[in-house]
Amino acid sequence: MVRAVKFSVWPNMGYPVDEALDTARWVDAAGWYGVWYADHYMPNTGTEEIKPGDTHECWAMLPAIAAVTEHVRIGSLVAPTSVHHPAVLANRATTIDHLSNGRMVLGLGAWWQINEHKAYGIELEPPGRRVQRFEEAIQIVRALTSQDRTTFAGDVYTITDATADPKPIQSRLPILVGTAGPRMLRLVARYADEWNTWGNVATATSRRAGFSEACVAQGRDERSMHTSVQALIVITESADVIARAGAGAFADRTLAGSVAQIVDAIGRYAELGFDEFIVPNFNFGSDRQQRQERLERIDADIVSQFSAS
Repeated sequence: MVRAVKFSVWPNMGYPVDEALDTARWVDAAGWYGVWYADHYMPNTGTEEIKPGDTHECWAMLPAIAAVTEHVRIGSLVAPTSVHHPAVLANRATTIDHLSNGRMVLGLGAWWQINEHKAYGIELEPPGRRVQRFEEAIQIVRALTSQDRTTFAGDVYTITDATADPKPIQSRLPILVGTAGPRMLRLVARYADEWNTWGNVATATSRRAGFSEACVAQGRDERSMHTSVQALIVITESADVIARAGAGAFADRTLAGSVAQIVDAIGRYAELGFDEFIVPNFNFGSDRQQRQERLERIDADIVSQFSAS
C-alpha cells in the first residue's frame, strides 16, 4: 500500500450535462474526494481565434453537482478574477456552500484565455494589472465570507460597508488558487488555503519547488495548505503510445505508461507533498461509455492501491 492520496475527478465541460452529473454521482458513491469544474466560456485556441464547441457554464453546473452528490467536495478550477467581480464570487460560493452542506471550494485565478476575453469584450489586462486585480479580489472575497461588514479601498475595487449574508456553513470557506508563476505563488502563500497546479512528475517537482520557496519567503508553513495536482492519464503498455504522449502538446501534463508506472508517478506526487490527485477525463475517448469504463479502470487499478482516496 502506497502513501495516502485523495482522488478527484474533473469532467470536461464540453461533455453533456447529464454525463457530468452521472460522473459526479459515480465518484461520490465510489468514495472519491472531489469534483472540479472549469470556468470557461469557449474552447481555448491560444489566440483570438474562436473555435466552436460546447462549453457548459461553471456556476450553473456547480449547484447541480451539489444537488446530486452527498460527500465529495465541489469547486471551480478556477474562476477568473478578470471576469467575475469578487462580491459576486463571494455570494455565489457561499450559496453553493449552503446547497452542498459545507462542501464548496472556491478556486480562483488571475486568468489568461485570450479568445474569450476578446470575443466578449472583456479586457485582458497586462500581467501586472491582472495580478493586482487578483490580489485585491481574493482579499475582498475572504472578508465578505468571514466578516460582518467589509470596507476595502484599492486601486481596482472599492467596497463600502458591504454585507454578504448568510456566511458559509464552513467556518472558513476554502479558497484555492491555481497558478505556477512566482508572483502569484507569493500571493498563494499570503492569502490562500489551497494551491493547485498542472504537471507530470518533472513539471510538478519544479512547480512544487517554486511553491515551497514562496511559502518560505512569506513565512507560511506549506504543510498548512492543502495542495493538488492534475495530469492526463494514458494507461498503456505500448512504447509507441508512451513516446507519442511524451512528445505531444500536453507532454508536460501527461502520465503515460502501465498501471504500475502510473501508480509510481502518483506516489511520487505524494512524496513531493501533494494531498490530492485530480483526474481530468478530457482524453478518455469520444464515446460516453468508453469514458466511464476508463474512469472505472482507474478506480479499480490505481485508486485502490492508495490507502485513502
